[in-house]
Amino acid sequence: MEQKLVAVTVNKAGFEYDIHSLVKAFYPECDVKVSVEGQDVFYSSSEDYPDLSISFQEDKILLTLVGVKESGSESSFGGKKVEILPDMERSEVKNRLKQLIYVTLSEHTGRLLPWGTLTGIRPTKIPMTLLEQGKDEKEILSYMKETYLVSEEKGLLSIDIAKRERELLSTLHYRDGYSLYIGIPFCPTTCLYCSFTSYPIVSWKKRIDDYLTALEKEIDFTAEIYKDKILDTVYIGGGTPTTLEAEELDRLLGKLKNTLDFSEVKEFTVEAGRADSITEEKLAVLMKWGVTRISVNPQTMKQETLDLIGRRHTVEQVKEAFHLARNMGFSNINMDLILGLPGEKEEDVARTIEAVEALMPDSLTVHSLAIKRASKLNRWIEENGITALHNTDETMKIAAKGAADMDMVPYYLYRQKNMSGNFENVGYAKEGKFGIYNILIMEEKQTILALGAGSITKRVFPDGRIERCDNVKDVGLYIEKIDEMIERKQKLFED
Repeated sequence: MEQKLVAVTVNKAGFEYDIHSLVKAFYPECDVKVSVEGQDVFYSSSEDYPDLSISFQEDKILLTLVGVKESGSESSFGGKKVEILPDMERSEVKNRLKQLIYVTLSEHTGRLLPWGTLTGIRPTKIPMTLLEQGKDEKEILSYMKETYLVSEEKGLLSIDIAKRERELLSTLHYRDGYSLYIGIPFCPTTCLYCSFTSYPIVSWKKRIDDYLTALEKEIDFTAEIYKDKILDTVYIGGGTPTTLEAEELDRLLGKLKNTLDFSEVKEFTVEAGRADSITEEKLAVLMKWGVTRISVNPQTMKQETLDLIGRRHTVEQVKEAFHLARNMGFSNINMDLILGLPGEKEEDVARTIEAVEALMPDSLTVHSLAIKRASKLNRWIEENGITALHNTDETMKIAAKGAADMDMVPYYLYRQKNMSGNFENVGYAKEGKFGIYNILIMEEKQTILALGAGSITKRVFPDGRIERCDNVKDVGLYIEKIDEMIERKQKLFED
């Protein structure tokens, strides 16, 4: 199936990413090409789609749409403009540009985006910052609606979550503490939608010992470099950490607990993840080493969808794994769901929520499907069309109501590029069961040391500046160059 194209030309460089993200939100079924006049190749939109021309002038930005092509003719409309000033800060120019694009395309398509012009911004960062400046909720909502054109519903959601996050984060050690992430980049199989660093475990069975040895070197480095810092949270993710055998998990967790000071750790999470990787022996190891929070992630409770996306486990296995973990004493179990999976409609989401409610997890993370370029899903869409992905305001409401019925409240929120329906990912949890690390990774308030292939360390300095250091994604290279990875971290933490 040939992909449609929407072409944008602009006479000034520097705003291509913002233009692309917002135009793509209005035309998710299309490839979007943004060309700078005189620098890039010129493109023309597909039939039935307008060409966009953006012109930065001395005192204004002008946006013209050259409309739908019919019988060899073109109709020009748009011609909307917004004023700018010579000394205006870039952020304000960007906001006005995005407002101009939004209003024009909203009128042309008849669509309203729930998050307005917000594309690459984590929505809670805005109300969090304004709360810290002493603004009240009414002022914050007004600012978000006027500046970013968000809906009242989404504005209120982001403010509610920001208030809750702020309270939770107040208990952490920002300046004299850190959190730890460990990546296990192996899975039973690769899911249709996945773009994370992960490899089929069957291909790496013989090198797991080598991988753990490399991780142990990074753990020793962490113990030395941050011996005077307080460890607040630990998160082992992936991939699927429970693809490791019980004895391999025991080796890793034992090394962690015997090397680092866990005396003030508030949360120790391991993503058990896929039901086909969970056994009683592995859960016993997690319990032995004091893991406080796990995830059992079905993504959907519709068997046909599980088969399509390559999960290779059954709905019944999900239920069995959950009950096994609960019966073994795990009192903080999260479940992940994805809305907008191929072929799923409102009634499928409703049935999934009913099945989840019967299990009564302690938290529920609801993802809106994000279409990643590196995933198999991108190729699937090319063959089947994007209309097979169905995420609506109604499906989001079904999930939110299900969470509320389980006495959960929203506690963290983030968005990604190319999300189905232009919605968001929301974490819901019962009181006292909030995933603290999830908030930290979004709000970037605390240094996170990240170990393992494909992981990214973020050092947060006292002035708020953030510097990153990433490990290589390839497992073989990570094992081979582990000393180099450690040396790069050493430089990041030198002062």
